[in-house]
Amino acid sequence: QPPGDPRRRVAIVLDDAVISSPQVAVEIPCGQGLGDGGTTITGNFDEASATELALLIRGGALPVPVEVVEQRTVGPTLGQDAIQASLWAALIGVALTTLYLIAAYRLLGLITGIALASYGLLAYALLGSLGAVLTLPGIAGFVLAIGMAVDANVLVFERAKEERALGKTIRTATKTGFEKALSAVIDSNVTTLIAAGLLFATASGAVKGFGITLALGVLVSMFSALVIVRVIIEWVVSSKRLGSNEKLLGLTAWRGVARWLDEHQPDLMGRSRLWLSIAAGAVLLSLVGIGTQGVQYGLEFTGGQLLEYRTEDPVDVDQLRGELVDRGLPRAIVQSSADDQISIRTTELTADEQRSIVDAVAERGGELDVLREEFIGPTIGAELRRGALIALGLALVGQLLYLAVRFRWTYGAASVIAMFHDVAIVIGVFVWLGRELDGVFLAALLTVVGYSINDSVVIFDRVRERRALEPDRPLADVTNQAALQTLPRTVNTGMGAWFILLALLFLGGDTLTDFALALLVGTLVGTYSSLLVGSPLLLTFERLRAKYARPDEDDGKPKGLKPPKRKDGARV
Repeated sequence: QPPGDPRRRVAIVLDDAVISSPQVAVEIPCGQGLGDGGTTITGNFDEASATELALLIRGGALPVPVEVVEQRTVGPTLGQDAIQASLWAALIGVALTTLYLIAAYRLLGLITGIALASYGLLAYALLGSLGAVLTLPGIAGFVLAIGMAVDANVLVFERAKEERALGKTIRTATKTGFEKALSAVIDSNVTTLIAAGLLFATASGAVKGFGITLALGVLVSMFSALVIVRVIIEWVVSSKRLGSNEKLLGLTAWRGVARWLDEHQPDLMGRSRLWLSIAAGAVLLSLVGIGTQGVQYGLEFTGGQLLEYRTEDPVDVDQLRGELVDRGLPRAIVQSSADDQISIRTTELTADEQRSIVDAVAERGGELDVLREEFIGPTIGAELRRGALIALGLALVGQLLYLAVRFRWTYGAASVIAMFHDVAIVIGVFVWLGRELDGVFLAALLTVVGYSINDSVVIFDRVRERRALEPDRPLADVTNQAALQTLPRTVNTGMGAWFILLALLFLGGDTLTDFALALLVGTLVGTYSSLLVGSPLLLTFERLRAKYARPDEDDGKPKGLKPPKRKDGARV
């Protein structure tokens, strides 16, 4: 356009406002542009207005690059398969758990099954009302909450059986069972809520989701175990037909086991060195595996790209791997699984490289369906790994502080070390098996931590109770008796969880296999550690505390009871 024509102006717009619209100089021909990309605006400016205009133009031209740090695509086939598999596994697992509880506690076990069903409905309704999206870490949180709900009921039932064996009426025995189990239930659930709150506040991604669902699940499970179950049991024991039949209620079930333990009193604490040596050897074996085999982190913690396809025809993995090398992707890890599924893990891909992979798979497998495509940048992978460790550390510190206040520091230290024993062995098993440590494993590991702390709290709560009743009795005898008295509860709670986990392991599909395996190992090891690691450690720490305690230091026993003394007058 000729000079002076408005169409010869260049408008500079920032936030929908024209901040300058200079004329293009006459010496610049049309159709050539500005050449070197630079230009000068001249006009009637003073220093302040020229500086302001320059700042506005440079501010609007600041480069703001957009980097994809995480991208996930889950095909509907995998999603539907995973949902159906986990649903069937959960239903079968809960049904087997209920049958086992019925065998162990008769009618009381059936009431627990009703409570578990109500727990599931309440939790589902709560999630639906909040508009939450249930993910695998969410399933992990609810599995832990189910275990804690079963544990609360088992604690009550075992207490009721003990009270009935002492000659109390059925109504009094069940009422006292709830009252005496309340302390352990509250302590174990509060420690879990502390961990869940810190995970929610400090973590991100899968760990944050685990914290949310765990907190909701614990609250609902406490309501179902302490309110719904109690209302049903009080209604049952008030019935003339049901309330007088202690065999039907299950108050005499497996009484022979408890009687045998009470009569023979196996001296578990007398072999403390043996149990701790076995535990130390298992931890050492895990550390050797970590040092020699190395830890294989999953996609969430390292960054990279994961592609999963289902092909029409079987694909030879070696041929596909060679084809990808020829196409310039030598670092691609190719694996095959059931139902003609191909999994390819590699570093970040360009669009052309991803299309090349799709073409290579299609050439050998025919028509394919996209099951999953995930990309996580290395930066966010490192952040997730670091954030998860920080959140886990804070959760453990919070639990330790609560236990130190509620019991004493020796109890808290013993329970946390026993928990580290469980975690180290679970990690070691996965390292020796060559499995990856990913978000699924992390969710399972957090669940193992919850089970481990919960088991230790139950035993320590009984130790505290026995010390109050028998302050002059040696601590080793008190701890041994507490371990034996809680042994039926520990086994029954573990069995309740193992049925669900075995169902998830064999029926949950590939998505839940690692999760169920980690939890199975963790709960088996946790059952051992709560009895034979945490309790001996408590004895060790208590002896050290007594050895180095100041004369005026509180001995930690219940108020109103004098601490026991030796013949020489020294404090025990």
